[in-house]
Amino acid sequence: MKWFFWRKDKAMDDKKKEDENDECRGAVRATRSVLAYSADPVDPELKRPLLAESTSGLKKRPRPSLTGGQMGTTGESLEPPLPDVVVRMGPAGRLSHSLPVAKETFISISCQIIIPFFIAGVGMVGAGIYLDKCQKWKVFQEVPEIIVLVPALLGLKGNLEMTLASRLSTEANLGNMDDNKEQWSMITANLILVQCQATVVGLLSSVVAVLMVAGLRQDFNLHHTLLLCACSTLTASIASFILGLVTAAVIVLSKKLNVNPDNIATPIAGSLGDITSLALLSIIADLFHRTSVDKPLLPVVVIVIYIAVMPFWYWISKNNKYTKAVLYNGWTPVVSAMLISTFGGMILDVMVDAHKGVAVFQPVINGVGGNLVSIQASRLSTALHQQAELGSLPDHLPVTITPWQAFFSDRAHALTARVLMFLMVPGHIIFSYLINYIQFEDQSLTFTFLATYLLAAAVQVAVLLYIAYILTHSFWTHKINPDNSTIPYLTAIGDLLGIILLGLTFEFLTFIGQPMIN
Repeated sequence: MKWFFWRKDKAMDDKKKEDENDECRGAVRATRSVLAYSADPVDPELKRPLLAESTSGLKKRPRPSLTGGQMGTTGESLEPPLPDVVVRMGPAGRLSHSLPVAKETFISISCQIIIPFFIAGVGMVGAGIYLDKCQKWKVFQEVPEIIVLVPALLGLKGNLEMTLASRLSTEANLGNMDDNKEQWSMITANLILVQCQATVVGLLSSVVAVLMVAGLRQDFNLHHTLLLCACSTLTASIASFILGLVTAAVIVLSKKLNVNPDNIATPIAGSLGDITSLALLSIIADLFHRTSVDKPLLPVVVIVIYIAVMPFWYWISKNNKYTKAVLYNGWTPVVSAMLISTFGGMILDVMVDAHKGVAVFQPVINGVGGNLVSIQASRLSTALHQQAELGSLPDHLPVTITPWQAFFSDRAHALTARVLMFLMVPGHIIFSYLINYIQFEDQSLTFTFLATYLLAAAVQVAVLLYIAYILTHSFWTHKINPDNSTIPYLTAIGDLLGIILLGLTFEFLTFIGQPMIN
């Protein structure tokens, strides 16, 4: 009887091993080359990297002895044996595939990017038109500090949501989200982390805006300060939660559809980011302003509640393996980017008063530049995670390159840069005429304005794409995960550069005596 059960158990074990070998063969045949990992940070033979936060569940599988289900009399396979392969095991022991099946081309990258890019552009156009309308509201007129907050709050999509998208896209491309349990644990932890960051950034950006305006105008208003802090914090929190959910859903869906999430997650996050943040800011500010007489303590209550729940967000993020490192190391880029964007807000405040039309085009030029460079940064980061260990670059990749190499070499990053520059020109033309049709009705944009505006946008995107390569590889060599650091700096620099170039465009038109519209 014991012999019977022993034979039964042995047969089940043999069947299980054969199923695992079949699964391994399917993975090898489907991908041809599976991303290799070992239990060590870097396999000495294959030189494959190990993602810093994902050190568990990695096994080296021996070469299967069965390849076709048939064996000769000697017990050897009748088919040629598979090569020795190291495959990545997911958190639940499941095979994870990390490399794409086919090499990406100009056409394939363009096809994946173009739809979310234009969807994002429509959102930015809506944000620009909405900003032009709501700046005339009573609350914007009586509390001028609000306009200074606009770039900082719109920049949250770069500081938080696009960084979240880049982080989750890398994890998805490395196979760490193949297991449903780990996937939802990762998403939940990151959403809580984003809430923690949004609360801090919302409070800090409002305080910095108040101090900047008070310093320039030699005027301090406590009521305005409390209203601004409450509006900024509440807007940042709600917008980040909504956009975080959308971003996570897009990444999960893109993996199910076998689409690279690096190409679509950041534009989709950007498509809703501007209009969501602007709508929330204006509505919340108007609500607080209208109830300031009857409920003067409402902003104080909101601020106190968010400060009270901060330790809760911090504790959860600290005790989760997916967010612990980001919680400690992710503050410098987020806060630095917020300061840069707030400084850009001061310039925007001046430009809005000086030139009609700046408010309409500001979200568009900044949004397009931020979306395009975020795609590049996300793809660069994923490639580094797949090719090298954090802190060391592959042999063929330098930290700094020439502008020619950044755009015209045969490397994958240069191909992506060419795609993004190619999409930028028709994108801005379409968005400009869409603004013209909605905002100016029977009037039309002048050729001089359109040409100057396109030149400014091209300079902005080209500079950002070049900086993206250097910044990403520099962070990597200093053992800083670019998923958490690169995009905040790039979007903030893009906001500042976009506002300056847009201002110069209108100044140039004024100098030569040409109007924006006929």
